[in-house]
Amino acid sequence: MSKKTEEFIATGRRKTSTARVRIKPGTGKFVINNREYYEYCSTEQQRKAVIGPLVTVEKNGQLDITVIVNGGGGTGQAGAIRHGLSRALEKMDSELRTTLKKAGHLRRDPRKIERKKAGRPGARKRFQFSKR
Repeated sequence: MSKKTEEFIATGRRKTSTARVRIKPGTGKFVINNREYYEYCSTEQQRKAVIGPLVTVEKNGQLDITVIVNGGGGTGQAGAIRHGLSRALEKMDSELRTTLKKAGHLRRDPRKIERKKAGRPGARKRFQFSKR
C-alpha cells in the first residue's frame, strides 16, 4: 500500500502567462515544464523571481515543486510561477500568509499590454502630424 503525501496545487498569473504549481514536502527538486528551474529561467532576474517566495519563507530545498507554465514570455512566466508558488505555500501553511504578503508575493500584478486603438499605429502612438 502506497502512502499518500500531501500535495498543494495553486495557479499563478502574470500578463498572458499562466502557471500551475504543485508542491509537496521533499528534497528540493524544482521542475518547470520538465526542466530544472535554473535551465528553464534564462536570466538571473528570472531565477530570483521564481525562488523568491521560497527564500522569503526559508523553505528553499525542503519542498518538491512541479510547475506547468504556458503563454507569454520569460518575465511573464517567471512572475506567474512566483505568484502560483506563493499561493501554494499559503495553502500549505496559512501562517506564512503575513510574511508572503509583506514581501508582495501574493499580489497579482494586473498590468497587461494596452490594446491598439482604431486610427492609430499603436496603443498610444499617433501618426505624424503635418500642419501643411
